[in-house]
Amino acid sequence: MLDKVDGLPTVRVGVDSGGTFTDVCIYDTGKKYISIWKVSSTPQDPSVGIAGGIEQGLLAYREATNAKPVVEYVGHGTTVATNALIVGRGAETGMITTAGFRDVLELRRQKRDALYDLQTEKPPILARRDRRLEVKERVLFDGRILVPLAEEEVRTAARKLRSEGVKAIAVCCLFSFIDARHEQTIKRIVLEEFPEAFLSVSHEVAPEFREYERFSTTVVNAYLGPVMRQYLQRLEPRLEELGISVEPHLTQSNGGVISAETAQNFPVRTVLSGPAAGVTGATAIGSLSGFEDLITFDMGGTSTDVSLIQQGRAQTSNEAVVHGYPLKVPMLDIYAVGAGGGSIAYVDAGGMLQVGPRSASAVPGPICYNQGNDDEPTVTDANVVLQILNPTHLLDGRLPIDQAKAKQAIATLGAKLGLDTMATAQGIISVVVANMAKAIRVISVERGYDPREYTLFAFGGAGPIHATRLARALDMRRVVIPKFPGVMCALGLLLTDLRTSLSTTKMQELAEDCGGDIARGLVDLEQRAEAWFEAESIAQEDRKVVRSVDLRYGGQGYEINIGLPEGEIDAKVVAALRSDFKSAHQRLYGYVSEGEPIHITTIRLELTGRVAKVELKPHPAVTTSVSQALKAYRQVWLPEVGGFVDCPLYDRDRLGPEHVIQGPAIIDQFDSTTLVLPGQSANVDPYLNLIIEENDA
Repeated sequence: MLDKVDGLPTVRVGVDSGGTFTDVCIYDTGKKYISIWKVSSTPQDPSVGIAGGIEQGLLAYREATNAKPVVEYVGHGTTVATNALIVGRGAETGMITTAGFRDVLELRRQKRDALYDLQTEKPPILARRDRRLEVKERVLFDGRILVPLAEEEVRTAARKLRSEGVKAIAVCCLFSFIDARHEQTIKRIVLEEFPEAFLSVSHEVAPEFREYERFSTTVVNAYLGPVMRQYLQRLEPRLEELGISVEPHLTQSNGGVISAETAQNFPVRTVLSGPAAGVTGATAIGSLSGFEDLITFDMGGTSTDVSLIQQGRAQTSNEAVVHGYPLKVPMLDIYAVGAGGGSIAYVDAGGMLQVGPRSASAVPGPICYNQGNDDEPTVTDANVVLQILNPTHLLDGRLPIDQAKAKQAIATLGAKLGLDTMATAQGIISVVVANMAKAIRVISVERGYDPREYTLFAFGGAGPIHATRLARALDMRRVVIPKFPGVMCALGLLLTDLRTSLSTTKMQELAEDCGGDIARGLVDLEQRAEAWFEAESIAQEDRKVVRSVDLRYGGQGYEINIGLPEGEIDAKVVAALRSDFKSAHQRLYGYVSEGEPIHITTIRLELTGRVAKVELKPHPAVTTSVSQALKAYRQVWLPEVGGFVDCPLYDRDRLGPEHVIQGPAIIDQFDSTTLVLPGQSANVDPYLNLIIEENDA
């Protein structure tokens, strides 16, 4: 609409704020043109880096197209919630709960996270005991009210928390997911007594059974609420200064996006915001190129995130532990490890080389950036010393590199290990690859999947450098590097839809005649779904609803989510649920308990509102020789050849479909660097992805 009215090009902007860099992707909706940009992140206030990145990215777009665009959409992934949880910088939080249950958060599940670790520490309780206040009320498991709510006690509790300087309050009552009337009354009274408080109410945040996980999720949401609200209130004026009036959208942990208003009310949904967008983008691009069974490998400056995609669908979880806190919110099944380009290498007390999880982050960054880090070498420093990375500059010359300084620090580290400089640098790479291989085994081998049957989809600024070695360590035969690997999470924001998840607890046996009970449980969910679609202004033809149920054997403590087909739920559908559950149980746990009753615990709806997205078109085969993309040669140290080798350097921007490159080779681009090992070849597919395979495959 803006394109027609103003006569100006319209663009959609995706921004991912990471621990080291902030990535920007700008998509011209008319010309189908993609422009990318990177700036250093600003951890002290991420909104500064985001606004600065968008400003510089739009300037680069204008210089490339000679046109001033109108921004019609801004989506961004953020680590604001995650970082506040990690470093303990959330709001002062109180809690109002059922009498006798304020210690649920401390009792937890009465099991040790690390059974044989004598030094294990529990994560800090986010609401202190003296700020967890009890009120008389009790709802039973079937919704009957045993003890009416003592409303005056609620008023007293709200006044006490206000007087103590609390900024956020979690409201957690027993069985509120069955009958929420008491929690609704508490919410009303607290808003009357303490209107400026951020309120997090359990039946709104996590309306499911298991009080510890529900309480934990609600308290984390309260703890993060004021932080997220302040962040977005800083970001929106900065965007307005750039002439951007649209409301920003944020990525959720489930890969979809939500409005800024929703993110302010439910910040717990954004704890895996950035990584989720990358997985969404990888799923879309992989499917276009014909690869639907993927293991994604996102290596940035601070951490590595891995996930598994099967048949074009990312693995999801309805419950996870994030930094020690159980969260009952839908999220993509992403496993993170502290291994990034900025991960610091050191010698431990036993004299062994270790890498990470501590990171040099954006400030001061790796030694070679020459920004204040003088003696803690990182993975990036090792790649600069090995000359896999450009030893003079990165980001097309915008980031000068001091190789000599990196060499000196790695030589000092090597002296402690009895190794020379190059062997130490390669040792750092080998250790970090081993750490990442372990992470991939967690989401594959340990869950019944063979990584050799999957394609490694690598992205992130540091992903393409290490992908080929990681694939060999796991016996994976194929690696895919997308066109814009260094800004994949930002691009993923422009490849995703609006998405939310709804659920209701339904405890009963999966009997042959239970279809009517399941259908009745779906009625309320479908009404809530209709309200959400209407609130988000999603047209009927752009709505998608996926149904599922959580099943378990009677007496089990964990469930398996099983898809529920559309239409009437008859005996055949129930039989199919039973069969699918047994198959999933066999794959995950290696056995089936014939004769054991199967129980339903939760009914779920996943809602998707389709929105305009980046259109990725195939390109015709090139007629030029690949030699025209060759820009230079560089001496690169590779253990595969036992030392330095004269390695060809190719310009990624000059490569096109059907170009083939034999390893060893390095492929350079603005946002990343790709290493092709000896014995491998890389070919360019119609979507400009690099497909790297072993020559004997």
